[in-house]
Parts: sequence; C-alpha cells; structure tokens
Amino acid sequence: MTNDDRNRFLLALGSNAFADLSTNAALVMDAVEKIKGAGFKKLRLGRLFSTPAFPAGAGPDFVNACAVAESALTPAQALAALHAIEAEMGRVRTVRWGQRIIDLDLLAAGDRILPDAATFAHWQGLPLADQMRLAPGELILPHPRLHERGFVLMPLADVAPDWVHPVLGQSVRQMLDALDPAETAEIRPI
Repeated sequence: MTNDDRNRFLLALGSNAFADLSTNAALVMDAVEKIKGAGFKKLRLGRLFSTPAFPAGAGPDFVNACAVAESALTPAQALAALHAIEAEMGRVRTVRWGQRIIDLDLLAAGDRILPDAATFAHWQGLPLADQMRLAPGELILPHPRLHERGFVLMPLADVAPDWVHPVLGQSVRQMLDALDPAETAEIRPI
C-alpha cells in the first residue's frame, strides 16, 4: 500500500468520566492504543490538556488531546472504528454533550468537505440551542465547529498547526489566534 492509498485523519480524544484528571488521562491513552490497533497508522499524539467541560456544567473537566493518523479506511469507516472503540470502552450515548468515559471525534479527513458544501454550511450555521439537541445523521467533515472551540484547537495546534480548513481557508494556528482569549484561558497542558 502506498501513501496514495491512505487518508490523513485529524482526531480529537477526550474523557471526563471522573473528577480525577489522571484517571481520565489513562482512559485517553487506552483509547490511543486501541486506535493504533484499529487500522490507523503513523499515529502522532499531541500533549494532553485539562479543559473545562463543554457546555459549562456538563460534568468534570476533560482531558483532551488531538492526533494525526493515516489509514486506508474511508472517512465513514474511520468514524465507525472510532465509535466501536468508544462502545468497547463503555461509552453509551444517552445525553448529547454529557459526561463521557471516552469521546473520539473525527475532525477532518485531509481537505475533504463531506458530504457536500451545502450540508456542511447548514450544520456549521446551526444555532447553539439546536446544536445541543440535534445530531447529524451522516458524517460532516470537517467538524462544523472545530474553529470555535479552544479545547479542540489548542491540542490540534500541537500536531497539525499548518492544516488548512478547506472551507475557511485558515490554518489551525490562525483559527486558534482568532479565538477570544476567554476560550482558552482555562485550558492547560497536563
């Protein structure tokens, strides 16, 4: 298999299952090992960060990290593999944005816009109240709100600072620099 047969994926990992950051960090690291065994190669993990739960009050602080990985999996297969790891680790999706043992998100697949630009624009423009209660029935890439979230951009800047958002035309570093400082004030490497 050549590199042309591989997709480059940006992944976000997080846990806020416990009030103890070290336990949540161990869960994230366990997920990393499972991801490596699920068809993802050349996985490069950034630092672990302590981040406030989002939305506020949704549980204890998170341990978040981002990774870059290559795989011959399609984006849909990659997402299915991440969801299978979540299920194996005990994640049950009952409350949108609730406390979770593990959260594995597919942030981007290279410069692809999936399923299409119009669907991406719809989900990107969704008001917060709708974001909190609605979930798309299909894979939307890049993640529609990664550019708004310090808890994603700070860890992502560790592993892919020069990745350019295919819709916004900005690098991770530029998106991070454009955030209100309040979005990153409580985010700390651990």
